[in-house]
Amino acid sequence: MAEKLYAPIHPGEVLLEDFINGFGITQNKLAVAIGVPPRRINEIVHGKRRITADTALRLGRYFGMESQFWMNLQARYDLDVAAHESAGQIESIQPLQAA
Repeated sequence: MAEKLYAPIHPGEVLLEDFINGFGITQNKLAVAIGVPPRRINEIVHGKRRITADTALRLGRYFGMESQFWMNLQARYDLDVAAHESAGQIESIQPLQAA
């Protein structure tokens, strides 16, 4: 497995930088618009909370894009974190050899 030289990017960072700041809205405005508690958005942008399927659907609708975008960001982040945390264990697994 190739060594990555960067930390995984939490989907909340993308939400904050590219969407909240990018569109010039506040976390509170986004929360109210998509019908979730402001704390949920705050925890997501601070990397303390995952983007769930429910939140992905709401963000997708609000920003006029596929909800899958948000799910893909979360899945990629989760895989990067898991790969880092269990690298030694994963490397020790012997791949199945075709007969």
